[in-house]
Amino acid sequence: MAEPVLYSFRRCPYAMRARMALSISGASYEHREVVLRDKPPQMLEVSPKGTVPVLVTEDGAVLEESLDIMRWALGRNDPEGWLERDDSELLAANDGPFKHHLDRYKYSTRYDDVDPEEHGQKALDHLRRLEERLATSRYLGGEKRGFVDIATFPFVRQFANADREWFDAQDLPNLQRWLGELVNSDLFTGIMTKHDQWKAD
Repeated sequence: MAEPVLYSFRRCPYAMRARMALSISGASYEHREVVLRDKPPQMLEVSPKGTVPVLVTEDGAVLEESLDIMRWALGRNDPEGWLERDDSELLAANDGPFKHHLDRYKYSTRYDDVDPEEHGQKALDHLRRLEERLATSRYLGGEKRGFVDIATFPFVRQFANADREWFDAQDLPNLQRWLGELVNSDLFTGIMTKHDQWKAD
């Protein structure tokens, strides 16, 4: 294989954080944009679970978890020292309870007997903890953006966009500043370039 291959979906928060790490690391790779209702057999062959992102490295290793892809990229080149600003406890809270409530808040019709408002409030409790941390430092891991910020941010963005007017009215000034900086960063806008659906030649 000439270079790594990334199977991705533009709006997936897991894929966003993987692409941001790949971008900052300067890694060269082939981007294959996936349409989730029409997944390419080439992706399913290497990763039968069928979720994005999936990275196939030069030596054929398959990375199926976004955090593993981030660490793979940054392990090769970490120009901003993101790996120095990691936080396993905060990431576990983000990828576990917060994601659970986020899904049931934003996509309540997919679940039986859920109260989206209740899940929204529980997700908001998590965001208030981020607000407290951001009251004492510019980013979650200190004064510079790092691994924990980039790994968390796409999910906070997703929650905010579910009802932007309501989110903007919450008393979360530091979190809103942090989110705005990351959303408007060259890094994020760069990885949100639109790609046509990939199909094998």
